[in-house]
Amino acid sequence: MNILSKTILAVAFLALPYTATAQELSEDRIKELVYEAILENPDIIMDAVAIIQQREEAEQAAATQSVLTDQRVLLEGDPNAPVLGNPDGDVTVIEFFDYNCPFCKRVMPEVQALLEEDTNVRLVYREWPILGDGSVYAARAALASRAQGKYEEFHWALMDARGRLEEASVLKIAKDIGLDIGQLLTDMQSEDVDEHIETSMRLAQFLGFNGTPSFVIGDALLPGFIEQAELQEYVDQDREN
Repeated sequence: MNILSKTILAVAFLALPYTATAQELSEDRIKELVYEAILENPDIIMDAVAIIQQREEAEQAAATQSVLTDQRVLLEGDPNAPVLGNPDGDVTVIEFFDYNCPFCKRVMPEVQALLEEDTNVRLVYREWPILGDGSVYAARAALASRAQGKYEEFHWALMDARGRLEEASVLKIAKDIGLDIGQLLTDMQSEDVDEHIETSMRLAQFLGFNGTPSFVIGDALLPGFIEQAELQEYVDQDREN
């Protein structure tokens, strides 16, 4: 049902006499009442739109809460997701990101500042490569670097890189930080790498995210760039709950 149809129904609801029911009135009479009500009180349109918006917001909030409840264990406790910060922290921050996303690069120092200032934050990374083949290659390489114990170092180096990341630049950074390239190339084809990326895609769809970066903190879904102070506010709220 489109917004116009919903508005007409809402106006009809507002216009019907208190004692009337839909069964007691013909369709033509309902239309007459709607028209008369609009003429007498044009603001009724805005009231109808407000009713629709409130209803849709409530439905969306309920749907979001259901998804978060259903996916909470996977979001916060997936053993196949990299964890930075304090692995035993009392608040978990989940970030969906892409190495070629300029806003992800902009938010990097904000996330680093959060981890430095709040040593009880647990950061879960969801590699979500949505900006082309270079992003997919970078994500696979980063995830594969876990086998050599260099994920965090490699991650920050990739995020700090200037220009678009493609195969050549990813491998250069990998070599610069001392990764075994032969092993990396083999590990990039592992089932764990495939599974992590597939799970990120599925979770992002469930949560309704359509771009990077996107954060989950407690019951809050936070798409887009966000400063450290605001991240901390959501962390504090979740800590109090």
